Amino acid sequence: MDAIFGNLDLWREGITYTLLVFFFGGIIALVLGTIVGAMRVSPVPIARAVGTAYVTLVRNTPLTLVFFFFVFGYSALALPTLSNTVLGILAIGVYTATYVAETLRAGINTVPVGQAEAARAIGLPFGQVMTQVVLPQAFRSVVPPMMSVFIALLKNTTVAAGFSIAVLPQLQSTISNSHTRPGSPMEVLLWVAVIFVALVLLLTWLQRTLENRWRIAR
Repeated sequence: MDAIFGNLDLWREGITYTLLVFFFGGIIALVLGTIVGAMRVSPVPIARAVGTAYVTLVRNTPLTLVFFFFVFGYSALALPTLSNTVLGILAIGVYTATYVAETLRAGINTVPVGQAEAARAIGLPFGQVMTQVVLPQAFRSVVPPMMSVFIALLKNTTVAAGFSIAVLPQLQSTISNSHTRPGSPMEVLLWVAVIFVALVLLLTWLQRTLENRWRIAR
């Protein structure tokens, strides 16, 4: 327990940054993924092509390389300076958005075509058909796979530790390089694993809650 109580400041920082990367990366992934998912089923050929190209390129690129591009490549573009944490959030959000888009596209395909056609028949444009008719039903049908995407996002925050972002796995190297911090590296890693398991269980509980609520709403 010395690894916990002797390093409370580090654990608080690690958990805070992990949740920040997860939460804001998840928001970016959900918003961008929804837009790209809609583009993938758009009747406009250019929109479909752009959505397909984005998903194909980013999803097939290793996450570590995406982090490299944002953390190290961004500074070479002479753009406004951003912290490594912000760049890490952008990297993981842009990467995860491809999985959100494909999961949502699968949900869109479960919505009966007749509903979209009926909405278009009464004069609704494509944007309103998606936001008012298709997407609400699509989100309900993909709760389990979508939550799996966000669980993977949570686990992928560990990659940020290799880019000087103070997420939980960074604790291991910080304590190992310190002569005044109690706790062995293995003990720290075991506690990190316990925290991640607890967070995943929390997301699983959220998944079941949403499933039950939206099943009743139908």
